[in-house]
Amino acid sequence: MLAQQVQYAHQLLKYSSDLGGKQFGIKRLLGKPDVYPQGGFSPNAWMPKNALDGREVIIVSFEKAQTVQQVAIFENLNAGCVVALAVSSDGEDFQTVWSRRPDYQTPVYKKSLAADRAYYFGRKRRKVEQAPEIVNPGVERIFLEQPHAAIKAVKVVFNFALLPGAKQVDAIAISDSTIPIDPQPETIPELTKISAPITVDASSSWSVPCVIGNTLFVTTYAEDREQIFTFLWDKDRWKKHENPKELNLNPAYNFVEFANNELLLKGGKPFYTGTQETGFELWQKTHTGYQLSSAIKIPAYSNFEPYADATLSSDGKIFIMAVETDFTQGGTDLYVSFQKQDGTFGLLQNMGKAINSAADESSPQLLSDQKTLLFSSNGFSGFGSHDLYLSYRLDDTWKNWSVPKNLGPIINTASYEVHPFYDEEHEQLLYSVSTENQMLLKSVSIPKALWNWQH
Repeated sequence: MLAQQVQYAHQLLKYSSDLGGKQFGIKRLLGKPDVYPQGGFSPNAWMPKNALDGREVIIVSFEKAQTVQQVAIFENLNAGCVVALAVSSDGEDFQTVWSRRPDYQTPVYKKSLAADRAYYFGRKRRKVEQAPEIVNPGVERIFLEQPHAAIKAVKVVFNFALLPGAKQVDAIAISDSTIPIDPQPETIPELTKISAPITVDASSSWSVPCVIGNTLFVTTYAEDREQIFTFLWDKDRWKKHENPKELNLNPAYNFVEFANNELLLKGGKPFYTGTQETGFELWQKTHTGYQLSSAIKIPAYSNFEPYADATLSSDGKIFIMAVETDFTQGGTDLYVSFQKQDGTFGLLQNMGKAINSAADESSPQLLSDQKTLLFSSNGFSGFGSHDLYLSYRLDDTWKNWSVPKNLGPIINTASYEVHPFYDEEHEQLLYSVSTENQMLLKSVSIPKALWNWQH
C-alpha cells in the first residue's frame, strides 16, 4: 500500500493582512506546523491584524503540483473559522471545491491538552505561574468528494468574526489521500526504548542541574534567594550534600551552568548595558572549594531581558548564551562566542535559523564532542509548553545545525521541561519539569549508544 503524498505550503501568493516581522508574520504559515500537536498561542504562527475581521484570504502554492483529496489548515486558537476552499493548477484561476455554513464548529485536536500546564514566569528561574488558557485549537481537515489532479495552489477563506478571541494559523497542507494529515514531532527513535524518568529529590524545587564527576550542582530557593546546593553520587543515586557558601554570594540568583576539573561557570550576577558584563563568572577550583577567577565580558553585549542562560565547551573556548537581542529570530535565541588568544571572548553571533525559532530557546548544553547540543524551546513541534531538543553541528561556522529533534514523549510532557544536562560519566539525562506547585528534578538513564551521536 502506497503512503500518502503530503506537502506543506511552500510560497505565499496573496494574503489579506500581515503583522510583519519575525514573530506572528504571514511567513510563519510556510512549512510544517511549529505548534502542533501542543497548540495554543505562539509567535511561530500567523496572526491577522484584527482577530474579528469578517473576512481574510490566504493563497499559497506548493513546491510540486499533485493530486489533492485533502487540505488541512492548522488553527492554533479558536478554530472553526474556515468558510471556503478553492484549488488551482496555475495559481491564477481557482475553482471553489468546498464551503460551509458559518455556524459549523471544527473538532478540537485529538491530542489531550492539560489545563494545568505551567511555565516559568519570565521563562527562566522564577516562580511558577499558570500558563495562559489555550482556547479551542484545531485542525480543519477538508476532504474533497473527488480528487483534483495537478493542483499547485490553494486559496483559503476565513471568517474570523464567527468566534470571539484571538486567531492564529500555523500551517496549510495538502494530501492525495483521505488518511488524516497528522504530523508528529521529529523524535529520536532510540529514545522510545528508555525507562521512565525518576524524581531525584522532591523535598524542594530544583533547577539548573550541572554535573562534574560525582558532584551534582543544582539551584533552589532558600533564605529569600536562589542558592546552589550540591548532591553526591552514592552507588546508584544522588544524595543531598551541602550548600557551598562561596558560590552563593549573589543577592538574588546563584546557579552553575558548566563545570570541569579546573573551573566552573557561575551565573546570577547583575549586569548593566554598556559595560560588556554578561552576569556570568569563571570560578577556579581549589583544594578547599572554589574562588573567583574572572567575569565573562562580551564586546557590545546586549540583552533585552534581565536574565540569560549560558554554557561552555569542554575545553572552555566556546561560550554559548541564550539571550534576546536586536538580532534574534524571535524571542530568546542561542548565540556563540569564541575565545580569543588573550583569553577574552569575542562578539556574540546568532547560531542560525535551524535552531532559533520565532519563540524562545534556552538552557543550552554542549556535549564533550562539541557537536551535540541540548536545549529547551517552545518554538518547534512538541508535546508541551516547552520541550527538550537535540541538534548536531554541521560545520565549523557554528551557524549550521541539523533540524532539532524532540527528545520524545517519555521525557517531554504537557508541562514545561527545561535545563537539560547529560551526565556522560553516569550516562544520565538530568532536567527540570514544572508541576503545579514546584520544579521537579528528573533523571533518566540514556546510554550513549542511544543518542545517535552521528545523526
